[in-house]
Amino acid sequence: MPSALENTLADIDELHAQDPQHADLADGTSQPQELVYAQRMSHWLEQLHNAPSDLLRIAVRAQHLQRWQQPRSDYPEGRIGYLTWRRDQSAQAGDTTATLMEQAGYSQEEAKRVASMIRKQGLGRDSDVQALEDCACLVFLENYFADFSRKVEHDHMVRIVQKTWGKMSPQAHALALTLPMNDACSALVKEALGSH
Repeated sequence: MPSALENTLADIDELHAQDPQHADLADGTSQPQELVYAQRMSHWLEQLHNAPSDLLRIAVRAQHLQRWQQPRSDYPEGRIGYLTWRRDQSAQAGDTTATLMEQAGYSQEEAKRVASMIRKQGLGRDSDVQALEDCACLVFLENYFADFSRKVEHDHMVRIVQKTWGKMSPQAHALALTLPMNDACSALVKEALGSH
């Protein structure tokens, strides 16, 4: 019989698979975008953590749960609009994940704990929330940084790299420095860290 963890992860992935947007993978196949993102998050958690708890594994897998239902474009431009969108999105992802967990047999306390991790409450003080943030930063740097940097003005991109770096643990920094990057991205990281 599947465990509560297996049931919860399967339910999360079922929702991820409903994402209407697809991502093209290196092998030429295409998968729902948020399912790909969630798998990348789980992959990095395995690199960062020898024995992650069930609760951390669930939070990492569900961080972007049903994000497509709340598009960034529904919110005003600028930093305040962005932060409001992020807050609303993580609250919705946390609440939905907590419901799935309780249905699978987790306690209300465990479900609340995961919801607070997805909301990134306690970042900088809570090692589980830090691990989730490290995964998100590494997924960004490995998979989305190159495309993103072509769309964003240079000085702004340097600040984004500095902010991303500032949120990461020393262990995640070491992993990030091993990522293959094109010359432009590599130069951006060097510039950002040189003036950090």
